[in-house]
Amino acid sequence: MWVVVTVIAQEQWSWLHAVLLAFAFSPCRKLLCGFLLLEDEQLQGDKKRHLSSSAVQQLLNNMKVKWTMLGMVVFFLLFVVMTCCFIWQYRMPKLKTVVVKKATVEEMCPRFPEPVPLNHPITSLRVALEKIDVLLRSSVHTTKLPAISAIVVLNDSVLWNGHFGKKNISDPSSSAPNEFTVYRIASLSKIFPTLMLYKLWEDGLVDSLDDPLEKYANNFTIKNPLGKSEGPASLSVRTLKNRSPAVSLRRMASQISGLPRLLRSTNLLWSGDTQSALILLQDDVLVAEPGTRCHYSNVAFSLLANILAQKVTGTDFESWVSDNIMEKLNMEQTGFSLTPDIQRQMALGVYSNGQPAPLYNLGWYRPAGQMYSTTADMAKLMMALLGVHSGTLLRQNTLNTMLTPVLRCHGGYFANSTGTPWEINEQFGYDVVRKDGDLDGYAATLSLVPRLKLGLVVLMAGVRPADQDLVSQAYSYLIPVVVNAFRDTQQTLKPPPDPAPYIGFFTFRNMTFYEIKVDSDGVLVMQQFGPQVDTTVPSKYRTIRLDYLQDRVFRVVFESPYPCKLKFNSASVSLEAQDRQIFNFYVFNKKGVSPGFDSPGLNTYKVTRIAGRPYLTS
Repeated sequence: MWVVVTVIAQEQWSWLHAVLLAFAFSPCRKLLCGFLLLEDEQLQGDKKRHLSSSAVQQLLNNMKVKWTMLGMVVFFLLFVVMTCCFIWQYRMPKLKTVVVKKATVEEMCPRFPEPVPLNHPITSLRVALEKIDVLLRSSVHTTKLPAISAIVVLNDSVLWNGHFGKKNISDPSSSAPNEFTVYRIASLSKIFPTLMLYKLWEDGLVDSLDDPLEKYANNFTIKNPLGKSEGPASLSVRTLKNRSPAVSLRRMASQISGLPRLLRSTNLLWSGDTQSALILLQDDVLVAEPGTRCHYSNVAFSLLANILAQKVTGTDFESWVSDNIMEKLNMEQTGFSLTPDIQRQMALGVYSNGQPAPLYNLGWYRPAGQMYSTTADMAKLMMALLGVHSGTLLRQNTLNTMLTPVLRCHGGYFANSTGTPWEINEQFGYDVVRKDGDLDGYAATLSLVPRLKLGLVVLMAGVRPADQDLVSQAYSYLIPVVVNAFRDTQQTLKPPPDPAPYIGFFTFRNMTFYEIKVDSDGVLVMQQFGPQVDTTVPSKYRTIRLDYLQDRVFRVVFESPYPCKLKFNSASVSLEAQDRQIFNFYVFNKKGVSPGFDSPGLNTYKVTRIAGRPYLTS
């Protein structure tokens, strides 16, 4: 502010203006007041005159000296004050900066827990089933979807079943459907030719799932304009000399054979026979190179069923299914022929406008979509496919093959992958293996989650809802709850006949040490220890249990749940990779004890027995 006053004076303003400005900014008002009194006296005199120019100049010079000195003093005081403030602020306690790390949810394992018997009731499971009940109940529509029946199986038990709407909307007094109400199951019929194929293969009557169709049908030919063979197009899939991928049995059951959806110039009501179908195919074309693209084909399943039945079993397809599947599983209300008695037990199928749909016969395409069933019978079939039904259809290894995806489908297909005969999508990391079927007046879905031994069937009289996938929505409730229930259930482990040969201390290259003991139930418990283990691995995860499988063979079992990865310092150890690994103990020595064991799955060999607990120094 002192600079401002000086500049004003130097611009030759009147000394009065300079003094007034200085008065406004300066605390030293005594000197300034003197100037003002002088001005007042001069104004009151009879004769007003101005000070001589020399006097004014002298006065201004005196002011400059005083203002300069005063400015220096104030500047010095301001410097002192600011320096003190800086020192005071510097010495104040500082607020610590807290870095808030983003919370991370630790992933718990096992991600795919083994299905084990559950102790019901389980509240979370009950809530999930109630949500499914609400979902299906709210999906009933008096006109276009008047009846729904559904059933859920878990392991070898029916977990829940629900039945909604009216069995017959044309009858005002009609009751609700139940587990014995009959529905057409449409393309769920394709499950049965597939079961036939796998059963004949398991019994050795079919050499390979990948046998070409012409091995069983000599006159099968079809044009393959997309093939890369050097032979004539009309023979492109007829013989192996063409070097073209074959229309194989497995591809026919997996919707990747390249065969057309329907025979040329036919519809689902076509009443021809298999020989007529083969003649029609001779002038037809493959829609894709076999094994390369998912393409839905009713022709493939009708050919597969009829040719295998005639050429391999010596009977007709429907008789074989009745004798080898339905009787074995006691599926009394499942079949092909819509007799008057069956029709009286059926829910009335309707179109979207509420008009009843006719119960027509599919003729030659019967294996691809003719069948009817109930939720009670479908529950038996699901249990058989999951390998938990008392009436075993196929060995577990065969079932595993049947439930395995065959090919990932292109974006335009209605499933991520295809199988025999499944459409396969993934939910929560689990493959949901399903077969959908839609036929005039009816819709149906049979679905399985094989790794959870979980299954759901939904049968509908009417039109499937277009705005939501009822099955996927139901599994969004079920799968997380079932996974957590299995994960939280303590497994019952099998003890060895005699634990003594396994008890003691072992080491792997003198780096890691193990002590095997026996718990009160006779089950082996192994505790890991060592300098590095003790400082990095929490005690809870140093102890595992060993489940006895067979002579000298055990399976590692971690107490569930556990973190999938155990992190320490900059490294991490996968507990998930160690869980359920196999320990193979060596043959007992002369002392009757095992000298060590291997864990091939972990590439760990020669874990050797030592005399006693080692003395370890840090």
